[in-house]
Amino acid sequence: MRTIPYHLFLQYFAGLSSATGSFILGTVIGWTAQTEHSIKAGDLGYEVSDREMDWLSTIFTLGAASMCIPTGFIIDAIGRRFTMLLFVPFLLLGWLMIAFSVNTIMLYVARFLLGMSGGAFCIIAPLYTTEIAQTKIRGILGCFFQMLITMGILYSYIMGAVCTVFVMTLSCTFLPVISGILFLILPESPFYYVMKDKPEKARSALQWLRGKNYDINEEYQEVEANVREVKENPVSLLKGMKRRSSLRAFLNSICLMIFQQFSGINVIMFYATDVFKLAKTGLEPKVSTIVLGAVQVIATFAALFLIDRLGRRILLMLSSFVMSLSTLGLGIYFYIKDRDTDIAQRISWFPVLCCCLFILMFSLGMGAVPWLIMAETFAEDIKGPASSISATINWLSAFTITNAYGPIKNAIGVGQTFWIYSGFSITCTIFVFFFLPETHNKTFAEIQQSLDRKKK
Repeated sequence: MRTIPYHLFLQYFAGLSSATGSFILGTVIGWTAQTEHSIKAGDLGYEVSDREMDWLSTIFTLGAASMCIPTGFIIDAIGRRFTMLLFVPFLLLGWLMIAFSVNTIMLYVARFLLGMSGGAFCIIAPLYTTEIAQTKIRGILGCFFQMLITMGILYSYIMGAVCTVFVMTLSCTFLPVISGILFLILPESPFYYVMKDKPEKARSALQWLRGKNYDINEEYQEVEANVREVKENPVSLLKGMKRRSSLRAFLNSICLMIFQQFSGINVIMFYATDVFKLAKTGLEPKVSTIVLGAVQVIATFAALFLIDRLGRRILLMLSSFVMSLSTLGLGIYFYIKDRDTDIAQRISWFPVLCCCLFILMFSLGMGAVPWLIMAETFAEDIKGPASSISATINWLSAFTITNAYGPIKNAIGVGQTFWIYSGFSITCTIFVFFFLPETHNKTFAEIQQSLDRKKK
């Protein structure tokens, strides 16, 4: 059996540990899918209306959006590792407030706090993993962020199906403690130390990440060269964004973030149980939701092996195209269901297939790659703020699309709503084909040249 080289094992460990905050974010995302009906039935000891439940499902996205931009400045001020540790108490407080809540106001505040921390980890985890990784495994480590989100979602689906809301929520309070312990073990990013003129600490961190017997001189010189180039040509954020490479990277990232959310992913994840209930599949809705979560985890795991083999563009085009077909199929099913329930009943397996296919392809490409592209393409002098703006737009898009789902569904129908999502996904396929450069197996300098459309 082939063993993983020790210097790669350490990078995998650091990447997975830094992404445990993403696992917690996944539990936040999936929390409402299995608990919605129990909460509305008074399982927490007080009544929650349909509209209040809609806000509970989405208010965390506003919390995430509110924290992304500040996080971009915090990570440059105190470092990646200490920023991760900073948000652990907020995660713990959020889950405890839900578990012992006495009214919906406490739930709103708790979900907002959890969203703030989740938004912060959307910035920290991708940046940290790409900064500590060697080029050949940068794609794999970049996928850890999305993989642990899907595992967190599945965890919440399973716990929500077999436990009361209180017990499920209480089980989530242990997760920040585990993350905090792992963050204490991790080294700081070598890039951060070099930016702060701390070469000895940078070497020590890089040596930790590669093992004590690994020769880090060549890698350290590359990190130093990248940072030196930025420092020798200092520019303001505004001037930095005027560079052709930075502007293209920023616009590409913004577009991918919008396409990711307007594909309808969070509608399916937040309201998965309701989607299956509406479809009348014959399966217990909570079981169908768990199946959906399991498919997502398996597909994201598969993406780890494909991301550094097929490249970013192919995965994005393949996933967005098939996602478009899946939401097109869901739209057709619900359109038929509104007009002929007998036919819909005979093909009740079809929406489950479409949902599973959608999640499968989202996890293979559109889930992880936009975050990886964000971390790979921004220059060091704009990476923090530019990444924060991209992530903010992602979460605001998530809030918009999930809150618009109910009104649009009521106005034009469920089927027609899914056709809108299908249109966004196919537009993404066209965008990637014409405008997005490949970053697979390229150094930072090569990526910047590609964005500048310059030849080596």
